[in-house]
Amino acid sequence: MNAVLEQRPQRLPLVQACFALGLNRGTIYARQHRAANDEPAARRSRIKSIQPRGLSADERVNVIKVLHSKPYADQPPAEVYQRLLEQGQYLCSVSTMHRILRGLSENGDRRNQRPAQHHAVPRLLAQAPNEVWTWDITKCVPGAQGKHGCLNEPRVYLKYADELASAETSVSMPGCAGI
Repeated sequence: MNAVLEQRPQRLPLVQACFALGLNRGTIYARQHRAANDEPAARRSRIKSIQPRGLSADERVNVIKVLHSKPYADQPPAEVYQRLLEQGQYLCSVSTMHRILRGLSENGDRRNQRPAQHHAVPRLLAQAPNEVWTWDITKCVPGAQGKHGCLNEPRVYLKYADELASAETSVSMPGCAGI
């Protein structure tokens, strides 16, 4: 591209040549300046470049020690930041704490979580008549019954060897529709 721009006719302005080639004029001027002053070419990516205001390795280790210390081990970075400021200490910003934890794959909830409990659905099992007596008081839809509750018997499974394998009974009070 530079060769094309350098070999352009003098009557063709640089603005029109850059527009025709889809280039930015500032880029051309920067390349010409670097070539004239023998400066190295600009790096394309800043991903691996060291940030001048970034934390040093010792500061990062200190932040990690504080985040892993006993009083702050279960706290989110924002809480740690506030507590440290209350003590008159400033290590780094909240986002830097998040970035450090993300680098260690420790981002997310830092507290120990109790696993979900899976409880079995209670079953009422009767081997003979009058073995199980139960009830369930359920509120009706507001406005349908007023302030009264409805009596609703849950499912009762009956086992008779010669008559029924299982039967379901549900009795509700009069006026409790839909339950």
